[in-house]
Amino acid sequence: MDLLRSLPLGLYLEQPQTWLHKIDPRVKFAWLMSFLTSYILANNFWRVLLVVLLILATLIARIPRRVWQQQMGWLLMLSFFVLAIGAISPDGMGVDYQPRLPANEQILTQQVNSTNIVQEPTGNQKYSYVLFHKGPVKVTRYSLDLAVRLSTIIFTVIYSTNLYLLTTAPEEITSGIESLMQPLRRFKWPVTEIALTLTLSLRFIPLVLEEVQNLFRSVMTRAINWKKLGLKGGFKVWITVAQRLLENLLLRADQMANAMIVRGFTSPNEHRVQWHDLKFKKLDWLAIATLILFWGIRLAIGTQV
Repeated sequence: MDLLRSLPLGLYLEQPQTWLHKIDPRVKFAWLMSFLTSYILANNFWRVLLVVLLILATLIARIPRRVWQQQMGWLLMLSFFVLAIGAISPDGMGVDYQPRLPANEQILTQQVNSTNIVQEPTGNQKYSYVLFHKGPVKVTRYSLDLAVRLSTIIFTVIYSTNLYLLTTAPEEITSGIESLMQPLRRFKWPVTEIALTLTLSLRFIPLVLEEVQNLFRSVMTRAINWKKLGLKGGFKVWITVAQRLLENLLLRADQMANAMIVRGFTSPNEHRVQWHDLKFKKLDWLAIATLILFWGIRLAIGTQV
């Protein structure tokens, strides 16, 4: 099991350099926040459109198939299961809905004849709250609406964040966020310390995955007979593995802190590192214009009625 290859969540793709890599991290951060916030009070058409836009952005950017295939596949499968389970689950309304038309059509005919109305009732546009009902399976309009909301939100939140981390180096992320947080210095916020903490956190993600992978491999190579151990014995083994994982992570953190101390790092303000020279280019201005168009379409057709 190779977690770093099969599930590279939070890892940066150094090669090949796509056009998403070349966009300013501040612009990409604005796009990420737009994806994470635009589905609030949005209709289902817009929520599904966000999923389609993320998939198209991945394909157009020509990110290697080996990188996104398994991640997108698992997320789409998870979203589909959430959609299916949510659609057939009770909608929680708890109300018995009465059809608009009477069950006996003869009553309606008698009422029309008694009032001498020549106009005939049109039954072409029939409204039905229950979309599908066969045996124990029942899909209503409200349950389907909730299922679409939940499934699209899961895919949008996870995949948009992963795509941002995949095409943006940790140093670029921290430089962009530090640049956006500059006005907070007036309120004496530790902007540089926050940026440094974020950099170390992003750098620590691959170390966590590596430690988990090594511990799983060590457990598998010992050929433990789980049937003989039973439930209690297996639980003790995994508790031991979790303790060992925590010890290894604390050891890695201590090594990282010692490396910074040896290099004379005492304060972020005194040892600032200029990671990147952030300047807007033509591609960035095009991305900003597209973002404005994105929000214009969102306000025009994406608002929930």
